[in-house]
Amino acid sequence: MNYQHFISPHTQYYHLSLFELEGGEVLTAVQVAYRTWGKLNLKGDNGVLICHALTGSADADDWWEGLLGSKKALDSDRDFILCSNVLGSCYGTTGSTRINPQTGIPYGASFPAITIRDMVRLQAALIQDLGIKSLQLVIGGSLGGMQVLEWALLYPEMVKAIAPIATSGRHSAWCIGLSEAQRQAIYADPNWKGGNYTDEQPPNQGLAVARMMAMSTYRSWHSFTERFGRQYDASANQFAIASYLQYHGQKLVERFDANTYITLTQAMDSHDIAHGQDYESVLQSIKQPALVVAIDSDILYPPVEQQELADLIPNAQLVWLKSTSGHDAFLIDTVALNQLLINFRQ
Repeated sequence: MNYQHFISPHTQYYHLSLFELEGGEVLTAVQVAYRTWGKLNLKGDNGVLICHALTGSADADDWWEGLLGSKKALDSDRDFILCSNVLGSCYGTTGSTRINPQTGIPYGASFPAITIRDMVRLQAALIQDLGIKSLQLVIGGSLGGMQVLEWALLYPEMVKAIAPIATSGRHSAWCIGLSEAQRQAIYADPNWKGGNYTDEQPPNQGLAVARMMAMSTYRSWHSFTERFGRQYDASANQFAIASYLQYHGQKLVERFDANTYITLTQAMDSHDIAHGQDYESVLQSIKQPALVVAIDSDILYPPVEQQELADLIPNAQLVWLKSTSGHDAFLIDTVALNQLLINFRQ
């Protein structure tokens, strides 16, 4: 599939010849797709970095429209706002769908294992190239929140404040188990063939089922009950919730890559900001002001995990995004989230 169709015409690209991963492998001819809003000031100190979630992209004005714009929390009249497509994804940055310069064909399943720290280090190379000297805020939810925490630890002098949303300092057994079940759905697809599928025969059903599992954890009991209850879709001869999940499964197949899904969920599973050190001490070493956002109905990254971050990061405050929408509330209830962030930035 040609994923260029899903990339905004406003997307820009950064290239570097070599990039060494944490695991020791070296990527060549690396490309990073990114978007910007606003202007960088002469001091280069009005940067704001948005980190996107699992199947997100650099097009933050699409999926976070409620936060980005004049007089909003991420104000393009004041801030130079940047969002880059993460390493390993399929919307323009080097990953499974890109051509491997060594073979002349897409990486596919041969794309090497990556980490959240790899994603952040590649973002940092882009930011240096753009001339950004200081980031007033690094913000993101879920996978994006994992990147936020790594930014605080890797670049403490550059990052002035952070806002990790609906995330944790290390991936739980709960999340790892759910991700593994989703990957197994992809592996079980008859068209999987070890990841070396063709555009004509992608693993449609496996990726669709993985998305259906994920969507069930992105919402909540109250959300599904209020919206669907026991409604029956007579035209499809099934419950309305089944039709809804199947629809979202197919929508992801149309815009996302199965190998990419595997690469990014495995990177999330490896997430542990301690990196072999004492976990509590590492969190206590984060000195930036931190707005830790918890969603009261989140079953994927439950509030106990954000409470832990807020308790251990010395200059952190825990705030609540109260919603029945579940984990995806940070993408749905943006009016309330925008106000929480405005209060923090003031």
